[in-house]
Amino acid sequence: MRFDERSVVITGAAGGLGQAYAVEFARLGARLMLCDLKDCDESEALAREQGAEVLTAKVDVTSLSDLEAMAARTAEAYGRIDVLVNNAGWWGNLELTRFDEVEEELWDATMAVNVKGVWLASRAAAQYMRSGDGGSIINIASLAATYGMANVIHYTTSKAAVIGLTRGLAREMGRYNVRVNAVAPNIVSTQASADFFGDKYDKAIGATTSQQAIRRPLDSSDVVGAVLWLASDLSGMTTGQTLMVDGGVTFL
Repeated sequence: MRFDERSVVITGAAGGLGQAYAVEFARLGARLMLCDLKDCDESEALAREQGAEVLTAKVDVTSLSDLEAMAARTAEAYGRIDVLVNNAGWWGNLELTRFDEVEEELWDATMAVNVKGVWLASRAAAQYMRSGDGGSIINIASLAATYGMANVIHYTTSKAAVIGLTRGLAREMGRYNVRVNAVAPNIVSTQASADFFGDKYDKAIGATTSQQAIRRPLDSSDVVGAVLWLASDLSGMTTGQTLMVDGGVTFL
């Protein structure tokens, strides 16, 4: 599984899972565009250690102009966009909140990043995928959408919307040989998860692991492997699917 000469755009690439994707795509020969509201300097350095060509951009995924400029720069530098990983999202900065106490502004902000951001980034990249040899769009959803995670109804709803967006976009883009899939992980051992659960982190990991068929916590490599497969030619006839990476909580 190699990505030599292929260009990969990763949103939310400054740290966490986004950084893990960047390092592994770099190791497998991809040319990268790493995007985030934050500086991607650390991710860039780690990817370059693998010998990869790397571009970075400060991008607000709720801004179409930001995303279009990023996509144009990527296509100009690399000649194409082959893979888009829609990883940017609100998670670690949320708090457990009863559904009828979620502020409207927070609801709207969560939808803007987690749903609108996926739509806009896909829109920006799609024109280059349609005019080339096709491509792969991978949207990061969540077990929350299929399990029905309580007390973060804004997050749960946004990730359910990502699954619907994935299915509809797969129908539209299949004629251009563009595959669109989602990955829906359980809680992954990242800093964002630690930030979200705070001092309840160990208890949350224990509770979720106890519901899994495979009873160990997920780490970044579990999700990275699924994303790499969906980006590769090995999944050439897989589209519109939501791949549950949850240790066996939900069977679809």
